[in-house]
Amino acid sequence: MRDSVRRPWIVGVSGASGTPYAASVLRALLAAGEDVDLVVSRASRLTLLDETGHPFRDAHWREDLRRWLARGADGTPDAYDVEIAEPDPETGAGGGTVRHWPAGDLAAGPSSGSYPARGMIVVPASTASVAGIALGLSKDLLQRTASVTLKERRPLVVAVRETPLGGQTLRHLVSLDAAGAVVLPASPAFYAGAAHIQDLVDFVAGRALDALGVPHDLYRRWKGELGGAQRQS
Repeated sequence: MRDSVRRPWIVGVSGASGTPYAASVLRALLAAGEDVDLVVSRASRLTLLDETGHPFRDAHWREDLRRWLARGADGTPDAYDVEIAEPDPETGAGGGTVRHWPAGDLAAGPSSGSYPARGMIVVPASTASVAGIALGLSKDLLQRTASVTLKERRPLVVAVRETPLGGQTLRHLVSLDAAGAVVLPASPAFYAGAAHIQDLVDFVAGRALDALGVPHDLYRRWKGELGGAQRQS
């Protein structure tokens, strides 16, 4: 039986390249019946526009999110049929719902430790967001929410997407690991028998969801048999 209090996973999308990773994570969370609170940084809106050709606007976030999540990693429009459900306006009850918070709203629900969240994933995580979270800068809602997640000892996954990694960023990542975050580079693997770009994207998204303990079927798991994925393809 689902909790009477809505307890969402918070998904933060920063300005790093890799918006298909965020889309895959969001689709899988909703498919699993999980509630989501979404924070899309200002910088990520430029990346999203560049990578998809579409904007993400606070006033039209539901329409823009639906179009984003429907798009395949190879650019195919309407590759997925995604429903963007709202929490019940009277009871707040959820179950596969999405709530959006503007990145500049530092008074938003997730900015407080008393807000009932399960944890957070930053995907993709830019080096700027990594630095801000590691240093506790709270320059926007994404950084603030990640800091709150750490202080409340809730799960935090940081899917960093950058290459090469400089020494300063590496030190910030070590600090996040020491603070209890899971540092998860957006590093696709090939043992799962990837045949398309979406398979590589889904592998990273699946590993991120593994770190949160959310069930999914995004990739073939290793079963200790060499060549097993190729035979299943």
